[in-house]
Amino acid sequence: MSFQPPPHVHQLADPRGGKDHKTGGARVRLGVDVGGTFTDLSVFHEETGSITVYKTPTTAEDQSLGIISGARAILELCGAAPEQVGYFAHGTTVATNSLLEAKMAKVGLITTRGFRDLLEIRRQIRPTLYDLFFVKPEPPITRDLRLEVTERVGPAGEVLQPLDEQEARSAIAQLVSAGVSAIAICFLYSFLYPEHEERVAALARQVAPEIPVWTSHQVLPEFREFERLSTTVANAALGPVMGRYLSNLRTRVAAEGVPVGPYIMQSNGGVMSVEVATRRPAHTLMSGPAAGVIGAIHIGQLVGIQNLVTFDMGGTSTDVCLVEKGVAQVSMEKEIAGYPVRIPMVDVHSIGAGGGSVAWIDAGGRLKVGPRSMGARPGPAAYALGGDEPTVSDANIVLGRLNPHYLLGGKMKLEPDRAWKTIEEKVAKPLGLGVVEAAEGILTIVNSNMVLATRVVSVERGYDPREFVLVAFGGAGPLHATEVAAELGVHQVLIPEAPGIVCALGTLTTDLRTDYVHSIIVRTAQARPAQFNAMWQELEQRANRWLDQEGVPADRRLLERSVDMRYVGQNYEITVAAPGGEWDGAAMREMETRFHARHQHVYGDSVPGEPTQIINLRVTAYGFVPKADLRRQDVAEIDGVELLAERRVYWGSRHGFVATPVYNRARLAAGQVVEGPAILEQMDSTTVLGPGQTARVDEYRNLRVEIKGWVE
Repeated sequence: MSFQPPPHVHQLADPRGGKDHKTGGARVRLGVDVGGTFTDLSVFHEETGSITVYKTPTTAEDQSLGIISGARAILELCGAAPEQVGYFAHGTTVATNSLLEAKMAKVGLITTRGFRDLLEIRRQIRPTLYDLFFVKPEPPITRDLRLEVTERVGPAGEVLQPLDEQEARSAIAQLVSAGVSAIAICFLYSFLYPEHEERVAALARQVAPEIPVWTSHQVLPEFREFERLSTTVANAALGPVMGRYLSNLRTRVAAEGVPVGPYIMQSNGGVMSVEVATRRPAHTLMSGPAAGVIGAIHIGQLVGIQNLVTFDMGGTSTDVCLVEKGVAQVSMEKEIAGYPVRIPMVDVHSIGAGGGSVAWIDAGGRLKVGPRSMGARPGPAAYALGGDEPTVSDANIVLGRLNPHYLLGGKMKLEPDRAWKTIEEKVAKPLGLGVVEAAEGILTIVNSNMVLATRVVSVERGYDPREFVLVAFGGAGPLHATEVAAELGVHQVLIPEAPGIVCALGTLTTDLRTDYVHSIIVRTAQARPAQFNAMWQELEQRANRWLDQEGVPADRRLLERSVDMRYVGQNYEITVAAPGGEWDGAAMREMETRFHARHQHVYGDSVPGEPTQIINLRVTAYGFVPKADLRRQDVAEIDGVELLAERRVYWGSRHGFVATPVYNRARLAAGQVVEGPAILEQMDSTTVLGPGQTARVDEYRNLRVEIKGWVE
């Protein structure tokens, strides 16, 4: 039986076969994810069910430029006009880059008298206990722009000292004269009594209506004043930056003739409108990694895999996340670039390990890899764009695992001699190694780093990675996944049909989502169900108002409840799913039972007889949107696999360089099997199969790799 390849290397196969992939008048859905090295784009054709993918270098100076040029190219590639785009979603790193590079807006803070230095005092927790040279991150607001006013509310929400409006007016005038671009307002107990913050915000809008204002009771209505302050300041510092970017993007998208505005991927795995993203810019800090997790979950659900570890390796970093029963782990707080931000985020653990990660030798003569990266420009040495540092990609080229002549289906020419030379000069000679040994050492170290990162989200949280499937994506994920899986003892790796654009695909397979919270610190045994029912009603009303604003019909909504709980005396809580409907005494007892079980799972122990506390009530609102509906391909018995080429690939000291078959993955059909050692190349990635490993193409054209041995 013969197999006809797709009509274009960038076009994923139409499983119905033999039809023209031009879209005609049909609508298409555009997903874009901006990474540190490449901008990935995917177009889903609603009529044919096929997907077109495209990669272009990220334009770091203005991400929207790369998005627009990439959108033009991919729409032309698939024969679609801009006006046919019926949905556009975007994962962005603008907010993250702003924090990392300290390129934020000039912000002024108004806070309760006596608390101006809270940003620097923090929680007095040393992240590196024995590091005598540890330097705390500089606060995002200088001390002269952190102003105090007289007001005080007690822990029960009672006013102890009224707001001094004259002081508030004076503080606002001082910040305006200092030229701030945003104002953050955070009073001590504003989550219980927001009226003081509301009044100061109203005064600020009267005095300087052009300056945006962020209040902590709207950003994070929870107790713990430092986290609330830090998150409010982060939003204020990122707001003008994101506002300018999103305004430019929306204008440029409209100028291209695209009739819909972009939805923005947020850290919790949902999407939000541009208007909401402008007001909640910190919610985009894990935008890209969250999109990859959602894309991987969607693919896993299609093939019946509920427990998986996502392994997203790009040019700059590797992001891993554990998914149990089809649901990604969620973290309520993360520290990014030294700034604690408390918002619901898909619990992605990121490390500086990517194709562009630099190999270097420390003062003790030890070889290290990352976290510094060469990015897209100048990139690895083999790119011949000015890069002169040895990188992970250069090591893969030296060992024959990456095509030594080109990447991206021939779009990017390579100069392998540069990779060889830079590894020789900066790694091999200083360490007294051969170039091949040095390149192998680079890959061994970066793989070990990724194994440790995967154990953080699995073993350290009570999960056995051997009970999960590793889903590998990103441009470099399939290059390293089989070795990482073998080190972890994972038995199967799933590699999507287009691994390089899973994050972009994720933006097309997610839903609208937002989260609401209400703080109440009370012992569970003393809680009054009537009080809780009133709070649930208020949270759900707010959620439904937001869904109304987004135009989500009633039959496409879902509200989910959860509760943050802890044992009395604990300083940190865990989130537990909560039942719907009216609460009574039985519901309270049910929450305690659920909490003990969850605590046992997370920490390995529980104390059912100990009293518990309820800290926060949470409601998550979902608005379901139509998704990219990937189509199945009939599995057939196909004899043989068409050989693209053969090249010498290094498979460790036991095997050395071996003449290894190279296949064009786009020419593989469902049901075909590839035996390792082998290299499978495609436009957006390269898959490495070690000796003794087997890959089978499933009905959704994923590679299902059975992991055996190889790692020495």
